[in-house]
Amino acid sequence: MAQAAERYMQGIAVPESAVRPSEFFARTRRKLGTEVSKTFAGLAQQDVVEIKKTDILSEVTVRFVGQLTVTPGSGSVATTRRWPYDLLRQVRFTANGQSNLINCSGAKLKVREFMHHHDLNDRGVQQSIAGSTIQQGTLSQSHESWGVGSGATAIAGGTYDVDLEWVLPIAEDQVDLMGAIFCATSSTDLSLVLDWATPAELFALAGNGAAGLAGKVQVIAKRFSIPISDGNIVVPDLSQFHSLIQTRYTNLSLGVNELRMTGQGAGKTLLRLFTQVWNGAGAGAPLAVTDANYGRLGWRYSGNETPDELESGIILRALNERYYNTDIGKAHGFFCHEFAQENAFRDTVDLGTTSEFRQLVELASGLTLTNAAAEYVAESIFVAGA
Repeated sequence: MAQAAERYMQGIAVPESAVRPSEFFARTRRKLGTEVSKTFAGLAQQDVVEIKKTDILSEVTVRFVGQLTVTPGSGSVATTRRWPYDLLRQVRFTANGQSNLINCSGAKLKVREFMHHHDLNDRGVQQSIAGSTIQQGTLSQSHESWGVGSGATAIAGGTYDVDLEWVLPIAEDQVDLMGAIFCATSSTDLSLVLDWATPAELFALAGNGAAGLAGKVQVIAKRFSIPISDGNIVVPDLSQFHSLIQTRYTNLSLGVNELRMTGQGAGKTLLRLFTQVWNGAGAGAPLAVTDANYGRLGWRYSGNETPDELESGIILRALNERYYNTDIGKAHGFFCHEFAQENAFRDTVDLGTTSEFRQLVELASGLTLTNAAAEYVAESIFVAGA
């Protein structure tokens, strides 16, 4: 008897006849459920979350709900600019032999959510940043609570409620499910690791001042059921993975910097590349995207091919705000080279043909650099095995 032809998707063998996207989308059912609700491991600790092996996984939401306890004593307590979203120092998601499909900090996940969902905005959601009340570009949603401001000084003693949320986009898009993970097999291998920031990354403590964080971590999964037709499963095309990888570059200088992007290769397509530059003593702060801080911003490949080069930072910041309906460059200092927002089929970058991809970042001559570092995230899709 002839064997049914098999097709490998994300390293998992499924019958060729089972790949029927139109039928799948007509018959599937979305499911939302809590994977785990557990006590927060603590600052500088790690939570490892087991993801259930069922259905098709498209999105994971991580929530922290708890209290920040501030005890100044005879000293003082302040927050750094890493507070609150880089409480998640590093999120790592691995599936089916592809290590670190998602590997970035919490703030990068927050800004990516606004980038992809341009109908989402933070206008009117007030938060305190560096001592000023900000209501545009906070990356905050109304239901969230920071407890205390970012870059706040001389925080009064007390207990403050904290409610934070981060969304991990396993699939690049929640409609076509490109990059979603087929989980309904014992050979599926999933790993979610949450690395929490150290106290020194979030707080500046003087004298006998102290700050403690306690609460619980909730992980919510979005899945889609796998229909059965004539005794066979029906699935969409899940041949690609979706990836968000953060890289830190410390060799910055005034003037033009060319940051070579890691992880290039055949079969990979770049959707967007977004960056913060951190500068200053201690934990530092992200540089606002202004002409006082940035000159030319762009990207290059090969010898000196430069498809995009903008004269100053404010031009890219304005373009980003039009794309995302949120000012990502003011309070949190993000800027993004966007290739998927208008027409992904036309504008995305094939990393197999654009060798030596570099990001062009010109830092203004009036800056003083102290422990300066660029943190950038490359968002891409790629075929399993690429």
